[in-house]
Amino acid sequence: MIRSHVLVCGGTGCTSSGSPKVRARLAEELKAKGLDEEVKIVQTGCFGLCALGPVMIVYPDGTFYSRVTEEDVPEIVEEHLLKGRPVERLEYKEGAEANKAENVAASLNDTNFYKSQMRLALRNCGVINPENIDEYIARDGYMALGKVLTEMKPEDVIQVLLDSGLRGRGGAGFPTGLKWKFARAYDNDQKYVCCNADEGDPGAFMDRSVLEGDPHAVLEAMTIAGYTIGASQGYIYVRAEYPIAVKRLQIAIKQAREYGLLGDNIMGTGFKFDIDLRLGAGAFVCGEETALMTSIEGKRGEPRPRPPFPAEKGLFQKPSILNNVETWANIPQIILKGAEWFASIGTEKSKGTKVFALGGKIKHTGLVEIPMGTPLRQVIEEIGGGIPNGKKFKAAQTGGPSGGCIPASLIDTPLDYESMAQIGSIIGSGGLIVMDEDNCMVDIAKFFLQFTVDESCGKCTPCRIGTRRLLEMLDRITEGKGKLEDLDEMEELCNYIKANSLCGLGQTAPNPVLSTLRYFRDEYIAHVVDKRCPAGVCKALMHFEVDPEKCIGCGLCMRNCPANAITRTDYIAPGHKLASVHIDTDKCVKCGVCMNNCKFKAISKK
Repeated sequence: MIRSHVLVCGGTGCTSSGSPKVRARLAEELKAKGLDEEVKIVQTGCFGLCALGPVMIVYPDGTFYSRVTEEDVPEIVEEHLLKGRPVERLEYKEGAEANKAENVAASLNDTNFYKSQMRLALRNCGVINPENIDEYIARDGYMALGKVLTEMKPEDVIQVLLDSGLRGRGGAGFPTGLKWKFARAYDNDQKYVCCNADEGDPGAFMDRSVLEGDPHAVLEAMTIAGYTIGASQGYIYVRAEYPIAVKRLQIAIKQAREYGLLGDNIMGTGFKFDIDLRLGAGAFVCGEETALMTSIEGKRGEPRPRPPFPAEKGLFQKPSILNNVETWANIPQIILKGAEWFASIGTEKSKGTKVFALGGKIKHTGLVEIPMGTPLRQVIEEIGGGIPNGKKFKAAQTGGPSGGCIPASLIDTPLDYESMAQIGSIIGSGGLIVMDEDNCMVDIAKFFLQFTVDESCGKCTPCRIGTRRLLEMLDRITEGKGKLEDLDEMEELCNYIKANSLCGLGQTAPNPVLSTLRYFRDEYIAHVVDKRCPAGVCKALMHFEVDPEKCIGCGLCMRNCPANAITRTDYIAPGHKLASVHIDTDKCVKCGVCMNNCKFKAISKK
């Protein structure tokens, strides 16, 4: 008889930290102690606390272990699973009481990281084995599909989605029910349902985590969509760089077909629908719906002019709908719990929750899901644990290369579609990168613009040429060659690119530049007028200096300098025995090795 379950995270983050070795060692130790018939190991999806992986939770007591290594396993088995004494040194320490709760939800919700969250799209991630369809079914899986096929007309499903206020979580925030309504209205012998799992934003891993932790939720929702719009075929476009997600999708599709939940005569209702995978090669532009559909067709992924919109002529020129992974993950719950339930969460115009990939200069990097309208401050200071190393919060970048930078003065801005638009940013698919005082905002704008320049498909001139000219201006500014008139010219060019680009990639590419010009113009002026980078990031504008009063003349910096740019001076500071050193700025390659090696903080960036 099973008396205990050990949940071990099997998401990409924990896998890269060694969770497969932890699971394998756990199985060995349980067998060696004769506990393999009493303790069940469950591989799950992402728990969210990615920075603390590998993560493990032991049931029924709910003890939450973090940063577990292969070498820790024998102690956990001996002390906890055999003798009933949790290993305190491995417990997540934010709140000791959180690790003694009765179940996972309670144990995690008592921590600062989880207590403000509301896990809807992530409800099964970290809870079930994503490779076992029975565990998904045990948590009401496929009940929404059964309800739709036996109790609801297609028009009823569309009305529920409209009443719920669900908007697309892929970036644009278009009402999901309206998109489905348009596609249903067109008569055709064939229609298609598509899933956008081509997550290309730097630092984003929301969709990947849902696919790795709860793939059947996406399959169920797509099947519901097929019934609603009159489609018989679905495609999941997922990037090949997500091997764990691809593997679990393949397993889930196979299981669903075996259970009669995909294919012909689903649930004995006569409804036919199937799903296939298509692997993308990582082109960011294929996140745009028409470019994605073009790529599924086997052609170069380039956007198409609209209209006609995909609801009329999409995949293979047939009526099609496309939603992203997070949007799909919400739909089964909305069908089961009702439109009013979902609409009661969030704000007046932004309903439900939003998943964010929290990264950058933050203590608790990971995956968070919060009600729409939650203030940015709460995400950074409470959920994220604040800025590490005593640094000050400077800005948060939302929406990836298509988004903007939110300054510290607007830290209380609610995270919803309307509030983000008012301050010149977007929620996007959910990337949220936190920056501190050591970040240069001009350099940040340049980083994201470089990304969009590299990822532009080149089909339209405003994006292909305009973004490159914009990048050249930023290059000049960060090299100390900029002029004040460049700032006005950049704004003019940004607005031209936004107004004239063919697709969303070009239309939103200038956003990081516009938002940093708006909120951090003083940094641009410092680069242009003073020829100085206030954060000390732009190499062409910085140099290293030695404080002769702090320098003891130990010579450690001299021995480690790769350019032989450091020599001794004639000055000996009071109380010291050796002469201080001097850095030759003409020879210095600005690598920072000297500053990193100085134990007395006598070298600083200027």
